[in-house]
Amino acid sequence: MAGEERRLNEEIGFLFVHGAGLRGSVWTAVTDGLEAPSLAADYPQRDGPAAERLRLGLADYAAHVRKQAEAWRVRRIVVVAHSIGGVAALPAAAALAGGGRLAGFAAVGAAVPRAGGSWLSALPMPKRAIVAALMRLVGTKPPAAAIRAGLCGGLSETQAEAVVNGFVPEARRLYTEPCRAAVPAVPSVYVKLTRDKEIDPRLQDRMIANLAPGRVAALDTGHLPMLSDPGGLCAILAAFRAELAGAEL
Repeated sequence: MAGEERRLNEEIGFLFVHGAGLRGSVWTAVTDGLEAPSLAADYPQRDGPAAERLRLGLADYAAHVRKQAEAWRVRRIVVVAHSIGGVAALPAAAALAGGGRLAGFAAVGAAVPRAGGSWLSALPMPKRAIVAALMRLVGTKPPAAAIRAGLCGGLSETQAEAVVNGFVPEARRLYTEPCRAAVPAVPSVYVKLTRDKEIDPRLQDRMIANLAPGRVAALDTGHLPMLSDPGGLCAILAAFRAELAGAEL
């Protein structure tokens, strides 16, 4: 029995999907801290011409994540989505579920719109109208002060500076196009970030209602727990993975 449990545990890996403006490397402290196969996916055109990236649609983001997942040689996968990564990750999760490879879904302060909704539609009014107007006027890269105020709560000055300087503007259609993929019918956990100023706890409660997870775990962090409390996030994910491994025995 111990050997079988070890075999199953080794074959459940984590696919990490980051939020807007970031890169897969934002997960490094978490992937290094987990005793599990891990793959930090990236979005398309991170280093290509900005004009090409800004023409992308949600389908391009989702397809790029899905291709990385499908090429990964791990038998069963837990998709871990952060922030707007929830919208980009749901189609990949649906594809993995269709192939029998999706073990679970973990949302970390993530946007989980109702079926057929967009990231923008998940916001309450009047914030939705304000954000839509700002994106039309100034694009999808907020001013440095706004990035610090929204994304960087709880980070060191060095970490915050890296986030601000490395922020990559995303295509507007990532925010506005509908996500047709439904929440997958697999075990799930929502990691609620209680000091998040980007997706505040009340908005996260709406996302939790849309996901209807089997469990809600809380971290007393801002929007980027993978940087401010990687150990706490690792503990939640490791416990979730252990539950999944036990259920497969």
